[in-house]
Amino acid sequence: MTEHAGSCLCGAAKFVVHGDFDSFYLCHCQRCQKDTGSAHGANLFSQSATLTWLAGADQVTSFTLPGTRHSRSFCSRCGSALPGVQSAGLLVVPAGCLDTPHPLWPTAHIFTSSKAAWDGQCDDVPAFEGLPTHV
Repeated sequence: MTEHAGSCLCGAAKFVVHGDFDSFYLCHCQRCQKDTGSAHGANLFSQSATLTWLAGADQVTSFTLPGTRHSRSFCSRCGSALPGVQSAGLLVVPAGCLDTPHPLWPTAHIFTSSKAAWDGQCDDVPAFEGLPTHV
């Protein structure tokens, strides 16, 4: 069985996902933009994988936007996005919280009608392997 390990930024919450992911979506909806503070959310989905907390389950907080299915789980200490089980047993795992590589390439971009105006327009922007010295 496939195993994926992950944690939050501060290390308080640690988990393992047992099983495979069904899909990997880059979501451009305005809710995911606000959740991540970025251009899109990057989430792995599974109907069959199971989530086991190794540490810090008591540090995990969840929020569901009233009147919607939009939900997110995060570490109450550092704010890092963490996995959560949504309606009908759907496991949603933010790709960035995994410590081990996963084999999926993004399945699709979704909610592109809400895409940030600057998203995808950055091909000519300078790139640095680390933090620029002039910051």
